[in-house]
Amino acid sequence: MFGLLRKEITPDLKTIPLLKDVSQRAMRSAGKEARWFALPAGQPLFLAGEPADSIYFVLSGALGAFGAKGEFVGHIRPGEPVGEMALFLGGVGSNTEGEGQDRPHSGSVYALRDSEVIALSRAGWKLLVKSEPELLEGMIRIILRRLGRGDQRTGEAAPKVYTLLSTSPTIDLGLRARALKSALARFGKRAVIVEETEGSEKPAAFFDQLETEYDAVILIAAIGDTPWFRLSTRQADRIWVLARSDARPSTPLMPEDTSPAQRLKLIDIVLIHPGAERRASRPQEWLQAAGAKRLFHWQGDNGADAMRLARIMTGRSVGLVLSGGGARAYSHIGAIRAIRELGIPIDFAGGASMGAVVAACVAIGWSDEEIDRRIRKAFVETNPLGDYTLPVVGMVKGKRVNQRLQEHFGEIDIGDLQIPFFALSTNLTDGQAKLHRCGLLRTALRATISLPGILPPFVEGEDILVDGAVLDNFPVESMRELHQGFVIGSDVSAIRDGLNREEFVHPENFWQWVFKRGFSSPPPIAGLLMRAATIRDDRLTPRDKADILILPELPDIELRDWKAYEASVEAGYKAAMDALKGHEILSLCCPA
Repeated sequence: MFGLLRKEITPDLKTIPLLKDVSQRAMRSAGKEARWFALPAGQPLFLAGEPADSIYFVLSGALGAFGAKGEFVGHIRPGEPVGEMALFLGGVGSNTEGEGQDRPHSGSVYALRDSEVIALSRAGWKLLVKSEPELLEGMIRIILRRLGRGDQRTGEAAPKVYTLLSTSPTIDLGLRARALKSALARFGKRAVIVEETEGSEKPAAFFDQLETEYDAVILIAAIGDTPWFRLSTRQADRIWVLARSDARPSTPLMPEDTSPAQRLKLIDIVLIHPGAERRASRPQEWLQAAGAKRLFHWQGDNGADAMRLARIMTGRSVGLVLSGGGARAYSHIGAIRAIRELGIPIDFAGGASMGAVVAACVAIGWSDEEIDRRIRKAFVETNPLGDYTLPVVGMVKGKRVNQRLQEHFGEIDIGDLQIPFFALSTNLTDGQAKLHRCGLLRTALRATISLPGILPPFVEGEDILVDGAVLDNFPVESMRELHQGFVIGSDVSAIRDGLNREEFVHPENFWQWVFKRGFSSPPPIAGLLMRAATIRDDRLTPRDKADILILPELPDIELRDWKAYEASVEAGYKAAMDALKGHEILSLCCPA
């Protein structure tokens, strides 16, 4: 897999920005512990679980980092280190008991293009640090930046070379590419468009030079088994397949194994809506045919959609994550109103439990007034959990919930939503979280709000699905896997005292409760089950994974206070304004 080793490594080491101030003598000593090799496109540098005995530096080409679950994390470009995390935790540059021990890599790294790499052993790195202790500080800054994902927000880890592929001759790729170039310019980014006449038969150095000179490189090609198609996809950091919403995909959509980006599933669908369209297929069919991860919509010549795609290209997109929390989740509505008033775009939305319901309203594109009207009607005016029954699989029948989801979300497909959306539920069959990113919206919402013991579970095939809050009530990491920009999180699950102690010290029996309060008031067991299902452990789902955290003050609102609407919404609005005013997101994601 690797090319021939070079005898003299020092000149290559000197080209790495982090090592530019190292003395010649130390560099020569470290060079004896280094090796150069060529890594062909598509080949792994290392895989998750393999021991970390070296730190690597990219000389040319591009690498892609993938997490333990196979999710794409970011790009590693010339001059950048890779593998430093596991090597450091194994004891590099310290005197801990773990020094010298190989720690396995937590993720995998693949070559996205033909690349040149230098591997520096632990011993070689220690020689450099001994000569220049400042190197340790520099590397720590890189690690902290990557841990905080600051590199992604500034676009350093975002894709830089995009290949736009057309599935139909009626799609004007040049027009779409120019719209993206114009949108990128509003963010102060320089882009270049390369067509077949300009890039055909060009060597890899030509494209490397374009990456150096421009912030974004847009290659355009028609799908087909042609030399330019193979070259343009082989050079891609990310492939966007542009398709018409009034057409059907062929299967397979593209020739197999034509590029690393295709094999590694770094593909998205951009569905073009020409106007008065005739729907010929479901979005899910395009995703499956292309082996794509995400789907975006581009309505006609809509400049807003071009701006959204430009934010995604530059790592400045905004993802909104909303936690579960019963009636306390009303506060998310106030947070959304504040976000919109400040002009902050929302490019992705998702959540768990009741947070997913509110996030779905955003993804559909409803106005603040429409969200207010529908949530009031569905959840505030009458108790959605009021159809109590003798519990067999749940305290309530669930018919009211089903009817309201049908009334307000109907037959909407998740793939047809204005922006990418997910809802998270818990699969009791395999004990894993289930991410709903396709299919009927109302069935995904029915699954994610199925609090165990209260609502009957939602059965889908072999899966028995209950509330997503059981495993992850604040699914920030799921949003991180979906895009590389900012994540705004609104979390209402932190309850210091969400239960009435007196109800549990001397509990009344069922008939005593009904005699005093009737059937319309939820009994204490409802609050008990809701609290148990939504309680959070910050060690498992740390809040600080969100870039901006909104924490509404809701001291007097319980999970089952379905009538406490206005106070909850206002608390969310105030908390969002406090968290967002003056934040860098206002300038980075909202160009003048």
